Amino acid sequence: MIRQIKLGMSMRGLGYHPAAWRHPSVPADGTLRFEHYVRNAQAAERGLFDMIFFADGIGIRERDEPRGSLARSGYEIVEMEPMTLLPALAAVTRHIGLVTTASTTYNEPYHVARKFATLDLISGGRAGWNIVTSWSEAEARNFNRDEHLDYDTRYERAAEFVEVVTGLWDSWEGDAFPYDKAGGLFYDESRLHVLDHKGKHFKVLGPLNVASMPQGRPILVQAGASDQGREIAAASAEVVYAAQDSKETAKAYYDDLKSRMAKYGREPEDMKIMPGLRTVVGRSRAEAQAKWDELQELLDPLVGLARVYNMIGDLTGYDVDGPVPEPLITPRVKSITDRYMARARQENMTIRQLYNAIVAGGFIIIGTASDIADGMQEWFEYGACDGFNILPTHLPVACEDFVEHVTPELQRRGLFRTAYEGKTLRENLGLKPHVNRYTAARSQARAAE
Repeated sequence: MIRQIKLGMSMRGLGYHPAAWRHPSVPADGTLRFEHYVRNAQAAERGLFDMIFFADGIGIRERDEPRGSLARSGYEIVEMEPMTLLPALAAVTRHIGLVTTASTTYNEPYHVARKFATLDLISGGRAGWNIVTSWSEAEARNFNRDEHLDYDTRYERAAEFVEVVTGLWDSWEGDAFPYDKAGGLFYDESRLHVLDHKGKHFKVLGPLNVASMPQGRPILVQAGASDQGREIAAASAEVVYAAQDSKETAKAYYDDLKSRMAKYGREPEDMKIMPGLRTVVGRSRAEAQAKWDELQELLDPLVGLARVYNMIGDLTGYDVDGPVPEPLITPRVKSITDRYMARARQENMTIRQLYNAIVAGGFIIIGTASDIADGMQEWFEYGACDGFNILPTHLPVACEDFVEHVTPELQRRGLFRTAYEGKTLRENLGLKPHVNRYTAARSQARAAE
């Protein structure tokens, strides 16, 4: 089979430009309207995307720095809870995968296992769990803590959390339920397995009271950048979201992560690595650039100053069209600050130009459908990825533009499907069927006899 690009459409909020909510085509209250999510999901399915993805936070993590900036930002302020939303979207879609975040820091494994197993049943095998640790103080203070758990504890807990959830998903083997009315047997006791997990962070007996998931178990998704995160991903993730802005750094990440899989008994093709990509497509390069410029012009200066706050400090007293001053604070991430400050000095940037450059950071392609397909093909054939997680600048238009213009161009090049291959997310991603651990052990024992 010819290797083809896998695609996810990230649908958090109103888009991945901080001024998206102000765009004339965007419903400012869209994150609170079900029909907005339906339109986006159905558009992505028309474009034959593997999955839609909802990042999630259990608190407003953006800070009001400088004062007044948060009230002018529509990004990650109010939105629907995704584990309630996705089952509803399952009913109005047929093929596309449904992936969302559930934190390992402020959930319990049994809750997560049960909810995602149910989503898999409702959707006919299209569920995926994005595994994250919660890092913000805003989330900690919503869950009885003054500060979040330390870094090592969060990742240690996350690894055990995944172990428990996947164990619970294997509670029942696929043939556990004969539903034998005549014989009076509802389930086969030999096919039921009690986890009885006892670890440092969790004590969970089981079994899970949900069973017979269409794709064996939901897809495991992660965005593992740290060393601990990479190890968790190498051990269990089937999709990894990445955040590199050059094909060279993306390939280094790709090669490192895939090389870690063998010690966990996994093959490289058992994981799909999908860097984030923002696209702005036009019928001409000039039209695409005009679309981007329109978004940039809608960016409120206070929202822009929030983008430089952690690097330079509070610049509300400065002329945004004046020169960039030296940092007023010790930056949170010195390497990023040094890189942007060097560029600001080299290009004689104003403060406005600097925050506009920061907003434009990451992997972004502005151009025609051919330009965007060229960039995607270059990364894919360079061995930097298995596909992309598209980050639309503003919804629903940026999603629909991609589907209308870029999807056909990728298909014309033979880089993308022309129809869904299977019924489940696992099948469409080209991943191996999940085999229940107890079923596998029984098969191995029989083979050894």
